[in-house]
Amino acid sequence: MANAQAGGQWYPPEWPGRIRALASGELTPVTPKRAATVMLLKDTGAGPAVHMLRRRTSMAFAGGAYAYPGGGVDPRDDDRHVRWAGPSLDWWASRLGVDRAGAQAIVCAAVRETYEEAGVLLAGPAPDAVVGDTTGADWEADRAALVARALSFAEFLDRRGLVMRSDLLGAWTRWITPEFEQRRYDTWFFVAALPEGQRTRNASTEADRTVWITPREAAGGYDRGELLMMPPTIATLRQLTAYGTAAEALGAAPARDLTPVLASARLVDGEIVLSWPGHDEFTKHIPTGGAPA
Repeated sequence: MANAQAGGQWYPPEWPGRIRALASGELTPVTPKRAATVMLLKDTGAGPAVHMLRRRTSMAFAGGAYAYPGGGVDPRDDDRHVRWAGPSLDWWASRLGVDRAGAQAIVCAAVRETYEEAGVLLAGPAPDAVVGDTTGADWEADRAALVARALSFAEFLDRRGLVMRSDLLGAWTRWITPEFEQRRYDTWFFVAALPEGQRTRNASTEADRTVWITPREAAGGYDRGELLMMPPTIATLRQLTAYGTAAEALGAAPARDLTPVLASARLVDGEIVLSWPGHDEFTKHIPTGGAPA
């Protein structure tokens, strides 16, 4: 079970031992899997709110932590033809720092996971349209098939004659799980606005609660130790507090730096110092034989 250190920071009790094993050469880092997650926004009287879900405490990775809809890339989505609206695949490849096939798969993952976990679909029958209500039984059957991986997202779009609305997404940041973690992900974070006519629901079997909450409220809950979050989640929430509308956040996305954020662990004066570049609030000092401070 994870515990919290500063505020609501997710900090698994096995980390110190794994960090020491990595530093001593006893632990070989696993290769991170590509993933995508989406900060879905809607405007409220108090500014934009973001859709968050709380991962079930039984989850092996980040159980009990608040997060955004997201998950791993499906390699089946990297080369199948997808009807595409918005910036070209070449543009997305340059923006995300990958090749064209990788870009398609990552953007598909962002849109697919938002549909799987929140019931919101960033696709439409034409390049300038978005589907309406997606809560019918036929939609739910397709969503369940996507979750079970019986259907790839590219196949789903093709079957329904839908166009992927990549123009509704903005790439925001990129984080890579630390090398000492058992489960590692290379994750691209996106922002998107809730399409008119659609509504969110807790469609995920991995979550026991979903909320619409302003980034400022969520950050306050984290600071009080009431909401458990991983470093990239609280870091992105703090960044979103600067924007007064969802459109402002989306407008800021193209200029965002997508240099990956990767934690480093180094030995300094007999203790291990764990840090995330550019994010000093997460720095931890771990005595060689004790608990972090």
